[in-house]
Amino acid sequence: MSLLELTSILLLVLASPASGYFNLFLSKAEVRKLMGLQAELFYVREGVINEYAIKFVVPVPAQVHKLHFTWENLAGRPLPYTMDVDISNPSALSSSLNISQAGEIPVGVLQTWALALHCGPYDAEVDLSLRINVSVSRRNTTSLEFRRKKICLKEKSGYTGPEEVLVAASGSTSGGQVFYAAIGCACAFIAAICVLVVAYYVRDKKARRHRDPLQESRGLSSACSVERGTGVGPAQTFLSPETPPPSASGASASTYRRLDDRPSRELHERINEITVQRCRVRLLSIEMEGTFGRVYRGSYHEEGASSPRDVLVKTAAEHASQSQVALLLREGLALYGLSHPALLPVLGVSIEDRSAPFLLYPHTGYKNMKRFLLRCKLSSEGPPRALTTQEVVEMALQAAKGVQYLHRKRLVHRDLAARNCVVDDDLRVQITDNALARDLFPQDYHCLGDNENRPIKWLAIESLLGKTFTTASDVWAFGVLLWELTTLAQQPYVEVDPFEMASYLRDGYRLAQPINCPDELFAVMAYCWAMSPDERPTFGQLIVCLQDFHTQLTRYV
Repeated sequence: MSLLELTSILLLVLASPASGYFNLFLSKAEVRKLMGLQAELFYVREGVINEYAIKFVVPVPAQVHKLHFTWENLAGRPLPYTMDVDISNPSALSSSLNISQAGEIPVGVLQTWALALHCGPYDAEVDLSLRINVSVSRRNTTSLEFRRKKICLKEKSGYTGPEEVLVAASGSTSGGQVFYAAIGCACAFIAAICVLVVAYYVRDKKARRHRDPLQESRGLSSACSVERGTGVGPAQTFLSPETPPPSASGASASTYRRLDDRPSRELHERINEITVQRCRVRLLSIEMEGTFGRVYRGSYHEEGASSPRDVLVKTAAEHASQSQVALLLREGLALYGLSHPALLPVLGVSIEDRSAPFLLYPHTGYKNMKRFLLRCKLSSEGPPRALTTQEVVEMALQAAKGVQYLHRKRLVHRDLAARNCVVDDDLRVQITDNALARDLFPQDYHCLGDNENRPIKWLAIESLLGKTFTTASDVWAFGVLLWELTTLAQQPYVEVDPFEMASYLRDGYRLAQPINCPDELFAVMAYCWAMSPDERPTFGQLIVCLQDFHTQLTRYV
């Protein structure tokens, strides 16, 4: 070879950006569809393989019938590839690609391609692997193997959902594509107009509702002597100060009887014991709002106290029904009289105005755990906060000790979940009652035709089938809560229809091991989901397991 030829080859190699070769990743939409996360997942970034991501077996929900991959050629020249699919049970699952099994990764464009999965006529859980070989040079071939676990349900095998639009590999566009794109744009424009109209209506309606407690009480003087000269500022009283405080327990009793024709004597006594004067409560802002309930940030000036204390106020909206109001009071007083660092019991209650009773809770800077976990995943206020495994275990330990205390008091929580816990900036956890949870987190509750909204995806198999609640059913729910902590409040069993949960659990299916969840921690979850209640651990045993695992973690920190 001449010197001129050698120089030409060397210049060609130096000028080509072949050091990166190619990227291969899952788009944000694909990751959100499979894992509930808002991020791209790179398997190959500039030629560097993410070995951990490659080895992870991704579960594919029953309603997902296509897997999309995106790749990008960085070599500046065509990169030949071959691919094939291996399926463990071909009678239950078949597949097809929308690109050829052998070809070249196109240069200069992002290409998204799909592997379609076709389930058979019966329920099955099928393992499949997609093998891709990319020849980056004559002597260098990159081999990748993606493993998936596809869930096939007979009822969903005939799914024919809308096809996703793929990114074309070339700049050409057919007339049919232009036609469908134009139709799509027109539909999107019409839908946007409808959304704007509905949003304006809802916003106007909410504004009118909010004026009642927060704005219309401006300028009214307080009927409580403690209101005068306290220097609290321009905050508003809860209702019109002309509303007199209850002079005797008889007023509270008669009011509650109007809310519920069959009140229990125990609940009646609880309300009498912790009734507070409505005029001592001031509302500052709305923290959370549902269809018939709201949670306010406020202050409460106790009689004889030098300054008010921060509180949260749960109340029913003016259009709430009597049954909803009674349910708010009954569930809100479930933890009354209990004292434990991991419990948040109610501080006071007022039913002076039966159309807007409220529950009072002490507030020390905590926030709803589910909303906190979601902000850890996606934060608009700055970079998301990453929870370490050690912090997750510490939070789980606090919740477990709180439930253990409840069980020692012969109480069953019945709705243990992240939405019914609070956490502060120091990750101190407290369990709360489930008052307003159905209204504030409607996506977590479902009605199976019995006119009762229940947390179907958190219920033990016996609670789901026979509405049986015991300490063992709380253990099951704690396993789901632990799964929420490790997934940052991802929805459990998102691929399962609520009406199919019973048969799904009866067949032995359970939540998959979350990404980055240690095997020891997932084993604790799995123990909680034993089919037989007698085979599940007690909270004392769970606490021992979690403490042992926490000790192992701290040895390496």
